[in-house]
Order: sequence, then structure tokens, then C-alpha cells
Amino acid sequence: MALLTTTSHTSAALAQDENGKASPFDFESFSARMQDLAAVPHAPLEFRLPSAFAGLDYDSYRLIQYRAEQSKWLAEDNGYRIQAFHMGWLYPEPIKLFEIEEGQASPIEFTAGDFEYHDSEVKQAAAALGEFSGVAGFRVNHPLNRAGAWDELVSFLGASYFRALGRDNIYGLSARGLVLNSWVDVPEEFPRFSEFYLEKPMGDGPLTIYAALESPSVTGAYRFVITPASDTVQETTMDVTARLFFRSDVQEIGVAPLTSMFLFAEANRTSFDDYRPQVHDSNGLLVERENGEVMWRALNNSADLGNSYLWENNPRAFGLYQRGRNFETYQDAGAHYERRPSLRVEPVGSWGQGTVRLIEIPAKLEADDNIVAFFVPSEPVLAGQSREYAYRLIWGNLDPWSNSNLAYVAETRAGQGGVSGVENAASLRKFVVDFVGGELADWPAGMQIDVVATVSGGVAQHTALSRVDANGAWRLVFDVESDGTTPLELRAYLVGDGRQLTETWLYQWRPANEA
Repeated sequence: MALLTTTSHTSAALAQDENGKASPFDFESFSARMQDLAAVPHAPLEFRLPSAFAGLDYDSYRLIQYRAEQSKWLAEDNGYRIQAFHMGWLYPEPIKLFEIEEGQASPIEFTAGDFEYHDSEVKQAAAALGEFSGVAGFRVNHPLNRAGAWDELVSFLGASYFRALGRDNIYGLSARGLVLNSWVDVPEEFPRFSEFYLEKPMGDGPLTIYAALESPSVTGAYRFVITPASDTVQETTMDVTARLFFRSDVQEIGVAPLTSMFLFAEANRTSFDDYRPQVHDSNGLLVERENGEVMWRALNNSADLGNSYLWENNPRAFGLYQRGRNFETYQDAGAHYERRPSLRVEPVGSWGQGTVRLIEIPAKLEADDNIVAFFVPSEPVLAGQSREYAYRLIWGNLDPWSNSNLAYVAETRAGQGGVSGVENAASLRKFVVDFVGGELADWPAGMQIDVVATVSGGVAQHTALSRVDANGAWRLVFDVESDGTTPLELRAYLVGDGRQLTETWLYQWRPANEA
């Protein structure tokens, strides 16, 4: 993180030209305009969505589809095609799109002719508008999985939300530009991307997108350099630069925020009457600390809000991961949760001290995004300040065994504690953690492995570690005595030959989940 020292000045290089003509564009001037904008009070967007669009629900909104033959850059040989999302349903506010060519930004215009309407009333209303005053968002298509097939690569839609795909993925979790005051004692603020500038690539290079962020408390200039997955690299990367200018004090900011869904897995599936073994877009928060320790915080979904704050100084990485890449893990032939991408954040430069905050919101439906993770800097944000954060986002399968000698957490299970076949005390909870891979996969027979486990809020009992012959996993089992009202904070890892052999497993158990 760095404080910005950009000189504030009024630039003619950025805003939409009133006559639709091209204007000069560069990131420095763009940043200066957003800094100037932060010096004046926020002006709420004055726009009324036509009634024919405002009344759309999920099903009727899906009846509006962008016509592939109207894709922008269709005639360009640059590997990317641009399509828009129509306004309506949850997306009532327009955004502006521009394309940059040779340093000049020109508006990208859309009309009703760009869309296919399967509702005649909506079609007539759209035709009466003529040229649109904006669209809800946009997506970029690219031959992601095979040559000649224009798959969706990335989309920006709603507030500051965006999503991307690695090779053979389908959409799951999302990222956001910025989080302000999420689940604190003041109302949350949702900044929105209001303008986008898409730079035409030269040849088969990466795609660069610039975005303007606006809200009552902050403005921002963002740059996304997007490199799609390919035959040789399975992940899509985004190199992000976020320059933020604050109009007012903010109680808490969330940098590089991620949003996902976790409904149930092996630790809490008894709360859901469902034929599927697991339902989630992500099942764990991974944090790589400055000292190299890798922590895996298994996700939870209980009846009460969950908050976890993991103190860090210059974390190497954090992210929401989806582990379990087999269909049998989920048994969902429609949703295919085994194909949902993981998303890793790698800070660039020094972010200093702060916390990786994890929020787990109670959810009963898989349509609810109930998981949020982001970095909270320790230094408070004050009015008039400017900050810059740079980081890389990596979207894809991110297989845990591909880049670490540590055994990883393959599964977390929980249930009634004690032994089978007898009635056990209701105060006992059993936790089962399977470690797979790394040096443990070939650990010599008879060589000592030690368990390091701590429990806050309860007392650990009956700890056992054994190798599961059926799959080669090392299974850690321990019971915890709980008073039934206090949340448990659990932590465990394995040590052998004087060094840590596994990720550090973390879990927060909240009693209401089992009520």
C-alpha cells in the first residue's frame, strides 16, 4: 500500500465528450480526475429506469439476451469481443463504456438492436428509447477453452462486482472493487463502477480495462490487466491497481474483497435435508503469511453471523478456494460445483499490518452469497487521504498439491463427540480433519508425527491420528468438551522431523449451528 501524491488538477482527458468525439486518455490523468472528484460532495445519480425495465424479475430479465452478431470488436482480430448487460431487475443504474485506441477514448454506444427481446412489451419499450443512456454492465468473450469458441472470460455487473474464469471453469465466486463498513455498527456503503475504458489490445496481448469508482465516501481509479488462461497456463490472472481518494472518514475499508457462497459440507450437512453431499462455491479461506505459514480456515454456515479476524503483516496471499474437483463430491449434474474457480489474491508491494477478515452470513439457500473475505489495513482511513493498492488476482482450479510440500486440508467433518455404540454426553463435539499430499504422502512407517492442536472456548479430549488406508489421507480426530453456548476456535497442524508438515487448519464452530 502506498500513499498517493498525485497533483490534483482538472483534466480534459477523461470524461465522456458531450459530442461523442474521442478524447485523450491515460491512467495518470484518469487518476487525477477521480482525485478532483473526491474534493467535491458526492452527487447522487439522477436517473429513472423506464417502468418496463424496472418491473422485471429474474425470469423476465433472462429473456433479454445480447445478440452475438452485435458484439463490439467483432471485426477486430484481437481475441476479445464485448457484449453488454441490459438494465433492469437488480441493475437499475447505467454505466458508460468507452474504447481506447492509440491513446484516444471514444464512447461505445448501444441500442435496442443489440439485444434480443423475448417479451414483446419490453421490446417495444426498448425500441422507443432509441440510443441507450447506458447499460448495466458488460462481459468479455475470448477463446478460453478451445480455438473458435467464444467463451465468457470476465464480466462486470452490479455495484463494483466482477467475475472471471480459468480454463474449464464455470462462474462461482465474485470479486469487488472495494468494501466499506461491511457488517459493522454503521450502514454498509456500496461503491459502484460508473465508467469503464477498454483498451484495444495489440495482437494477442492482455486486455486492459480502467474503471471509475464512486460512492459518497470515496472515489477511485482502477486498472485491470487481464491475461486469459491458455493451453499452457490454466489460470486467468488480473493485475489490479486501485487508487483511492477519500471524501470522508471510513470506519473500515476492505481491500481486494471476495464474495462467495457456502451452504453446507461434511461439517454441517446434517442441518440441510438435501440429497447432495456438499453445496458451495468455496469451502475455505487460505492465507499465506509473511513467514511462509499456510493457514486453511474451513468455512461454516450457522444460524448466527460469524466473524474471524486473522492478524497479518504483509501477507503473501489470501483467497477463497474450492477444494474437491470430483463430481462425486457434490452430485449436482446441473450446478457442477466441482468446476467453480478458486480465487487467490497476491498483494504487490508492502500492505503493512492489518487483518484478513472473514464474514460468514447465515444462509438457507444456495442463491445467497454469504461469504465475504478482504484485507483490512490497521491504519485508519481519514477524509482527504489517498491510498494505492496493487495486487494480482488468480482465477482457476488452483490445485493445492501443485505448489507446496505441505500436506493440505482435504476435508473437515464434525458431529457428535464420543465413541460409537453408546450414548455420549451432548457437550462433546467431534472434529475430523483429513490431510493429504506433501511429504506425508510418502512418510516412512514408524517415523514420529506429532499433533499440535489448540482450542479456545472448550477443552480438547481424545486426540488421535492415523493413516487411512483407503485413500492415503492422514486423519486427525479429536473431541472437544463445550458448554454449548460458547463458540469454539480450533487450530491444528502436524509436525515431524522438526518441521511443520501440513497447513494450519482453523475452524470456528458456533453452537447455534447444531441447535
